[in-house]
Amino acid sequence: MVSDIYYPSKKTDDFCEDVCGEQSSPGMVSMSRLRCMLRGLDLKAIVFLVVFVPMCIVGIYFHGQKITYFLRPIWQSPPRPFIEVTHYYHENVSMENLCRQHGWGIREYPRRVYDAVLFSNEVDMLTIRWKELHPYITQFVLLESNSTFTGLPKPFTFAINRDQFKFVESRLTYGTIGGRFRKGENPFVEEAYQRVALDQLLRIAGIEDDDLLIMSDVDEIPSRHTINLLRWCDDIPPILHLHFRNYLYSFEFELKHRSWRASVHRYQTGKTRYVHYRQTDLLLADSGWHCSFCFRHISDFVFKMKAYSHTDRVRFLHYLNPRRIQDVICQGADLYDMLPEEYTFKDIIGNMGPLPHSYSAVHLPAHLLENPEKYKYLLPGNCKRESG
Repeated sequence: MVSDIYYPSKKTDDFCEDVCGEQSSPGMVSMSRLRCMLRGLDLKAIVFLVVFVPMCIVGIYFHGQKITYFLRPIWQSPPRPFIEVTHYYHENVSMENLCRQHGWGIREYPRRVYDAVLFSNEVDMLTIRWKELHPYITQFVLLESNSTFTGLPKPFTFAINRDQFKFVESRLTYGTIGGRFRKGENPFVEEAYQRVALDQLLRIAGIEDDDLLIMSDVDEIPSRHTINLLRWCDDIPPILHLHFRNYLYSFEFELKHRSWRASVHRYQTGKTRYVHYRQTDLLLADSGWHCSFCFRHISDFVFKMKAYSHTDRVRFLHYLNPRRIQDVICQGADLYDMLPEEYTFKDIIGNMGPLPHSYSAVHLPAHLLENPEKYKYLLPGNCKRESG
């Protein structure tokens, strides 16, 4: 008589069965279990786990920001477009005709104009800015802190170099503010704190209703004819953003997208606040220049990269290497090795890589062209910087 024999339907692994029954050390059991798991995988799966997965992790660590920026069209919609105001100007056309071309009237006398800035260390750019605007500014207002937006201590650079600005001394309101030095705080909080203090300094400077107030960073320079137009024309909008030609490192590398954050306000007591974000849909075309990271010394590049609100872009210490920074400047590449901040894949791919070199020095700030040797590093064909 043949006895019934039970055959389990589930396959077993004799080696693994033996391991489970052994009285071995915990370490031996763990290794044996790992061997059992690997025996159940084919070669392709092992290669995937051992090679491909670590490569993905390393790639995300080093290039995660690029991946995020490349996928921007998926996770972020573009901002609503500005309403661009056509800008008419010619030196031989009367102010009355220019105002009429814009749809504005002409005043009997010009408005007073206040130019207010937060200052860090951009001595050359401040000189070029104030020389450009000097004929039409009622009061230059400058606030300086002994702290960067990121909480790093800094000297009162303007105070040290004040003798260079004697040409504005009679029309200068200068103030200082102590930094709060809050470690780990979002840099934009310190920036907002200093902008509120600049509001107070403007009131000390004597600003009144309907005076013009220029709100822009030091390196965002309105052209003098733009400010003259706005101070003479009547019925201009209460707020106008200014569309600037946008440059990087010098006036040799022009960015495709123009700068828009600078603005001019008809001051209103209790309502006007000194800020640096979008406040209206109106944008006056071709109104000046924005020259970002336009420094004479490599040390100033390093300082700004560590000091300003976007310090999170310094993801690796080698970004601050002076030799690397010099190479990046001459190539017209990105200091942070970032992809273009665009909203379509077409624009992202189309704007990848270094900026093209420009050989035009036409329509630049007058003081720059009047002193070409002093500001040689800002003109096309002169990318080498001093170490500083």
